[in-house]
Formats: sequence, structure tokens, C-alpha cells
Amino acid sequence: MDINTKQYMDMLVETYETTDFIKDDPIQFPHRYKNKTDIEIAGFLASIFAYGKREVFIQKLNILFDKMNNQPYEFIKTFNIDNNSLDDFDYRFSVGVDIKQIVLILHSLYSSGESLETLFEYGWKNTGTVSGMLQTAIDYFYARVTLPVTKGFYHLLPNPAKKSACKRLNMYLRWMIRNGEVDLGIWNFMPKSELLIPLDVHVAKISRKLNLLTRSQNDYNAVTELTKNLKEFDSNDPVKYDFAMFGYGVNN
Repeated sequence: MDINTKQYMDMLVETYETTDFIKDDPIQFPHRYKNKTDIEIAGFLASIFAYGKREVFIQKLNILFDKMNNQPYEFIKTFNIDNNSLDDFDYRFSVGVDIKQIVLILHSLYSSGESLETLFEYGWKNTGTVSGMLQTAIDYFYARVTLPVTKGFYHLLPNPAKKSACKRLNMYLRWMIRNGEVDLGIWNFMPKSELLIPLDVHVAKISRKLNLLTRSQNDYNAVTELTKNLKEFDSNDPVKYDFAMFGYGVNN
């Protein structure tokens, strides 16, 4: 372990894991709510759309939450196939039918007495791995497609079996499992020590500069390598260094 790198990374975490971080990050959306169900739904929707230019997807998410009257659980609870309020919503690869399908599946999930928490918890307890948990959740959505969705549906909900980094889903787990000034920590069925770093092009580039990642591809194997190396800095909370990566990017 490089002590100097650890000290620098810890300093960046301390600097950037503050409430000031929230206002410009997609985590602002779940932070708008107090009710646990609203928080987990808002977090899920915000995370799956969190790609591309930050200012653009945040603007799109504001439109989406406005369409939901800023009451995500109430909107999902009463949503049905005849509701056309999302038909004109789009973002990059995804169009109205894709988000409508996701909302219909969420309606089915919550109407059955289950929730996103119980879905992910079932995946964790039955597989014991993050990849297995994510596969369980994604398989649940894939198995319930009834509308003529486009590739945009599958882009929002990528298949872990394809060994992708699943950055947005891992970010969602960070929000829900970790607690602190930024992350919400409303789920407690797994330890934060088992979380995986949300890896995108930005984080991967910084990790290689800091000699924390040697793998050239930004895939699931890169995620596990980087997380393993970050555990050398903090075995109990390796993904806190997501804030350090952000801070490094700002400072450099």
C-alpha cells in the first residue's frame, strides 16, 4: 500500500464527502424525500439515467420527477397501462415506452407488497455476491417486459451477465447502503465493505493515473481489481473513495 496515495485519497474524501456535493449530483433526487419508499424509488430512477453530460441528465430527471408530481411512490402506485404521461419523455437512447415499462414493472413490484429493497435483498441473500444480486434484480425486470421496448430499456438496465461495469447500479447501491453526509444508508441487509466501486471512464482514467488499476478494459474485472486495491486503504468502506476520484478530477 502506498501510504502517500492513501493519505492523499483520505484528504480528498474528507474534502468532498460533504453536503455541498449533493446539489450538483444525481443523489440530489432521493435527498428530496423523507419517506423511505420515495427515497429508494427516486434513487433508482436517478441512478439509471445518470450517464452522459451531468447538466443534461439532471435537467431530464427534473422533467421526469415533475411528470410524477414529485411524488414517485404515489405516481408508481397509481400508474397503469393507460397512463400516457410518460409517452413523450426521452433521453438519448431511451424513449417513452422504455420508461413506461420500467414504471409498470415497479408498479407490479410494489403492488405485490415487495419493494426495491426486498428485491435487492433477495438477490444478496440468495447469491452472496454483488454481481449475483444485480443479476437477480435485472432478471426481474427483463422477465416482465410486455411493451415493445427499444434498446434504450436495456441501456438503462444493463445485463451484468455481459460483464459490464454496471456503474449506475453500483452507484445506486452506494447511495442506499452507505451512510454519511451524502449517501443515504437506508438499506442494511449487506455490509458496506462488500460494495463495489462505481466505475466509469472518468474514475477508470484517474485510477490508472494513481496506479490503482492496471486492467485496460473498463469492465467488471476492472471493478473488482480497483475495489480490491481500495480495500487496502479502507477494508470496511472502500467505495468512499468514489468521492476521492471525484475530487481528484476537480483538482486536476
